[in-house]
Order: sequence, then structure tokens, then C-alpha cells
Amino acid sequence: MSFSQFEVNSQRAAQFINITSSVKRIVTQSDNRAGICMVYVPHTTAGITINEAADPSVVHDILTTLNKLIPLRDNYTHVEGNSAAHIKTSLIGTSIQIPIVKHSLVLGTWQGIFFCEFDGPRRRQVYVQLIGTSK
Repeated sequence: MSFSQFEVNSQRAAQFINITSSVKRIVTQSDNRAGICMVYVPHTTAGITINEAADPSVVHDILTTLNKLIPLRDNYTHVEGNSAAHIKTSLIGTSIQIPIVKHSLVLGTWQGIFFCEFDGPRRRQVYVQLIGTSK
């Protein structure tokens, strides 16, 4: 079992940042040949997801749809004014799990791992826990 972390710096209020290469680097440098990679963000206004990484319009469409469904301003009562970010995070989630086989993440051809910023720009943390075997 191993634990790593790295920072992500968002540039906009809402943004999907492809962190696949950072997570892959952690997995390939570890002793884990097989197991599970858990990626977690410890934030209430940021999430983590897996989706298509080949065509940037997919991420644009996801953000556009989330903004239509959950507008920035509505009749929210949260004093800080970032209720929409909290709701989006609850829908997307704050963790994912990916199998590890032969020192590699098992991702589909088009899949990438995205850090989802909903209340930026900010400096955020991403935690990666590897659970598995070195055999």
C-alpha cells in the first residue's frame, strides 16, 4: 500500500483538468503490480471523474450542461455564495477507483482522469492511494 499527493492549480471558476499523466506516473513508479488505485480530492467544491480525454468538446459539454442544471445564482441560502459548486461536487463525487494490472492503470482507450474545479481558481490537493501487491 502506498500514498501520494500532488497539487492542481485551476485557472477558472469551473474547469476540468486532465490529471491522468500525474496518476499514471505514481502508479508506474510504485511497487504495485496489481491492485486498485483510488484517487480522492478532499474538497467540498471540487470533484474527480473519468471521462473522454480525446475530444475537449466532451468536457465543455459536461460543464455547459452542469451549469444549465445547476446555475451559479439561484435561491440558495448558503452564505458563502458557492452552493452551485457544492451541489456539482455532490453529483460528480470526490473519488474514483481504477484497477491496476502489470504496473498500469486499466483505462479505456478514450478515458482520462479529470480533476473537476467548481469554485476556482484555486490551489487544490489530489490524494492517490494504491492498494495491491508487488507480485
